[in-house]
Amino acid sequence: MDWTDAAKARLKEIPFFVRPAARKKIEKFAKEEGITQITEEVYEQMKARFGE
Repeated sequence: MDWTDAAKARLKEIPFFVRPAARKKIEKFAKEEGITQITEEVYEQMKARFGE
């Protein structure tokens, strides 16, 4: 899955010990929605949806 630099930067705001799980959840959501690139907007949608 391709991540923009801005989305990668936002992911780094998540504590390192939960980051892999968060990344997996975001990528799963994107795949289900037919999204091929994780942008900052996609990241924000996930944050709002799951309250993370």
